[in-house]
Amino acid sequence: MKNILSFLFAFFILNLILNCSAVKPTNEHYQREWMLVSFDGFTKEQLVKNKAEINLTEPIKDGKIRGTAMMGCNKMFFTLKFKSKNRIEISGLGSTLMACQEMNLETQFSKVFEKITRYEINGHFLTLYDEKGSQMKFIAADWD
Repeated sequence: MKNILSFLFAFFILNLILNCSAVKPTNEHYQREWMLVSFDGFTKEQLVKNKAEINLTEPIKDGKIRGTAMMGCNKMFFTLKFKSKNRIEISGLGSTLMACQEMNLETQFSKVFEKITRYEINGHFLTLYDEKGSQMKFIAADWD
């Protein structure tokens, strides 16, 4: 009886060890709120004052995320699709149409954002790039 229990215990432990593997990275790592900290000549203070951020927390399916962005007083919405390694596609960019005192950030952001094709994650930073080399750098909102 003791041998059978030892055998079962050893079998269980061996099975546990053999079936453990490293967790594959998924898009869930990127599905969070991101605060814009660097973009096209705007100071960090301007970005913070305008509460410039994107929210990538609502998955749809097939690698797609329904996202929102806040740049000043208008809310933007879009669909983001992870294509291949470090490649993304942004589509369906739209916005509320409130008249704001300062629209420069919103206007510039929407012009560049809809042309984004590549992303890079470095620690708690997300950087988005278009084909012309323009970039937007974000920091995870939940990072202290």
